[in-house]
Amino acid sequence: MSWVYRGVLDFGLKKLVQTGTLHVMWPDSTHSTYGNGQGASAGIRINTKAALRHLALNPGLALGEAYMDGGITVTSGGIHDVLYVVMENMGQSSSMPIMRLREQALRWLRPVLQANSALRAKRNVAHHYGLNGRLYSLFLDRDRQYSCAYFPRGDETLEEAQAAKKRHIAAKLKLDQPGLTVLDIGCGWGGMALTLAREFGASVTGITLSEEQLAAARARAEEAGLSGRVRFELMDYRAMDRQFDRIVSVGMFEHVGVPNYPAFCATMKRCLKPDGVALLHSIGRFEGPGATNEWVAKYIFPGGYSPALSEVMGPIERSGLLATDIEILRLHYAKTLTHWRRRFAANRDAITTIYDERFCRMFEFYLSSSELAFRLSDHMNFQIQLTRSREALPLARDYMYEQEHREKIAEAGE
Repeated sequence: MSWVYRGVLDFGLKKLVQTGTLHVMWPDSTHSTYGNGQGASAGIRINTKAALRHLALNPGLALGEAYMDGGITVTSGGIHDVLYVVMENMGQSSSMPIMRLREQALRWLRPVLQANSALRAKRNVAHHYGLNGRLYSLFLDRDRQYSCAYFPRGDETLEEAQAAKKRHIAAKLKLDQPGLTVLDIGCGWGGMALTLAREFGASVTGITLSEEQLAAARARAEEAGLSGRVRFELMDYRAMDRQFDRIVSVGMFEHVGVPNYPAFCATMKRCLKPDGVALLHSIGRFEGPGATNEWVAKYIFPGGYSPALSEVMGPIERSGLLATDIEILRLHYAKTLTHWRRRFAANRDAITTIYDERFCRMFEFYLSSSELAFRLSDHMNFQIQLTRSREALPLARDYMYEQEHREKIAEAGE
């Protein structure tokens, strides 16, 4: 039967790879070449008949699994080069039919796959954010910002770009007086909450479902002498019932799931004071509703999904919140992930002392495929500023630029 699977995969690759070059060595050691011979080039060897069968039947899941488990070996370039050739061609009409069919099926299954109850959401968070904290210290910036950085010039260091991201978000929150109360939904290791308290005099409550992140965030607040102004709680967003002057959520909305957008927006409306301001920062997609890649959903972010703006605006409008500003960040996350991927590679030997080779291959595949999703595919980031009142903010958005500029000057003078 292996000849049947080879025929299916051969047909699919001929349809898919129109640009660049992909060299394939089959389990019987024969070779095939796909593409136009121009641009990016990479090569793989399919080592087993089992890997061949899996690639033919479910390439979206099988490519990552085969790389992790040794079912394929990269023979030319690296896994980043292989993924570049594949993903550069994914948007073309010639994409593999089996992949289009599986994506459509996954879209139909979204109500089940993204039914993230409080219990399921906590389990999903533990899957990724419960990993050894030292791992993240080896590829993130010093503040452990595990979300899209902001590159105003494009050539910033990772630390500079993450600091710029926090300034950018703070400017949109209009923290123009000390003592404002802020809710940070999905606070991670506490970097945003600590910055808002230290730099703007805010009183911040951060909530997370990760026990590991909670412990680290509390330790950081204690070490920084900010425990009196920053508190962190282990809490699902749906359980929050207090009101705040400001609400911020960075890189958490991707874990909510489409069926729960009304509940998330209702929480923001309920917890935002009548004259308050909120800022939602999330990964999104340009090309309309889609589905989460099967490999990513299985190994990296179970229950996760990056929405199109069209899927977000409806629940926002129905909640009664007002969208007062929307910004699309196009290549910023691609640049962020380039930094993370290179830092991971530079620290790979240290990471193998924490986890095994299979884990390292999994993470390499994750970082490369994510970077290329923003560079070559339809992924982007959006920031939506929200209020309950038309009078909550100045008529023009100059205040954002002015505050951001002041903070940049202040930071440079330190």
